[in-house]
Amino acid sequence: MKTFSFTRELLLAAAASLAFVAAGPALAQATLTPDVVPGVEIIDAAQAKALMDKGVKMYDVRVPGDYAELHIKGAISVPYTNKSENVPNFDASKDLWDVSKLPADKAQPIIIQGNAPAGWRHYKASVLAVKAGHKKVYWLRNGIDEWKKLGLPTE
Repeated sequence: MKTFSFTRELLLAAAASLAFVAAGPALAQATLTPDVVPGVEIIDAAQAKALMDKGVKMYDVRVPGDYAELHIKGAISVPYTNKSENVPNFDASKDLWDVSKLPADKAQPIIIQGNAPAGWRHYKASVLAVKAGHKKVYWLRNGIDEWKKLGLPTE
């Protein structure tokens, strides 16, 4: 009986391991945001800083607590509540984001920013800004993480 129990447990563990290994690439892929977004230009922190220096507004979509703790100097907080699945074709009706906080002039360029490349809030906000009719949407895909690494101004 002991041998059967041990063998059964060993087989179950092996099956679980195989399932995890097989799903691993799919799980990893699902956590990263796309690196191409139609209608959105992905920029790095240096480009974002140069745009801000020219008067382009940056919108920080992180949760209010993160923004209050530390944010990019001059960034405007417009939190994105992410309830939908983190996939490129997400169901925006499950999320909350006040796109009316963006400029009324949809030709005015904007920068959307969050935490890091795996963060879906700023990806989704960029997509929704384009769907709302904004013509020049920049996405700081590497977010505040890259900004801080370059030592750019925060407050």
